[in-house]
Amino acid sequence: MLKNYDELNDVQIDVLREIGNIGAGNAATALSTILDERVEISLPRVRITDFDTAVNALGGAETMTVGVLVNFSGEANGMIMFLLNMEDAKAIMSILIRDEGDDNGQLSELKLSAIKEIGNILGSSYINSISTLTGLTITISIPYIAIDMAGALMSVPIIEFGSVGDKVMFIEECFSAEENNLTSNIIMFAEIETLKIIMERLGLEI
Repeated sequence: MLKNYDELNDVQIDVLREIGNIGAGNAATALSTILDERVEISLPRVRITDFDTAVNALGGAETMTVGVLVNFSGEANGMIMFLLNMEDAKAIMSILIRDEGDDNGQLSELKLSAIKEIGNILGSSYINSISTLTGLTITISIPYIAIDMAGALMSVPIIEFGSVGDKVMFIEECFSAEENNLTSNIIMFAEIETLKIIMERLGLEI
């Protein structure tokens, strides 16, 4: 009986990776539609990894990071975090929003709002892929945005879900525009009962 992420076998991990790939495709379509601009997302790199490895992949615990958190609940429960380091956050806003003047090197309210909406779109795309594949009814919360060190942001899922293991689905994507390539990261963590339901709905034994 599956008790934590450490007990996932190769087939089950491959299923989670495929959900991540489908979610990324949905995210690319959604972004292109809302932005009305050519923004491509590369084939994502999907890993099941521990919290420390995820933090290191973000640049280390002290790297300043913009995080957008979306909770999901209903027949599936968990959270998704969309993460950008500060430099990439500023760069992607220069692509997606016309220059609104000098904001002293900080992210203005308009840009933060845009990042929050992008995080919401990406998070929703992944949840919708789960819902479509499994037929589960899933409700998505309003997005929350924060700017903090990567270690502090990652402490949120650790506090919430650490009792069932230290593994998360870590999805690295590359956004491509005319002159820029930017890396974003999605952290997805589902409750163990949710993982069981997903596997059962997809015909896998657990």
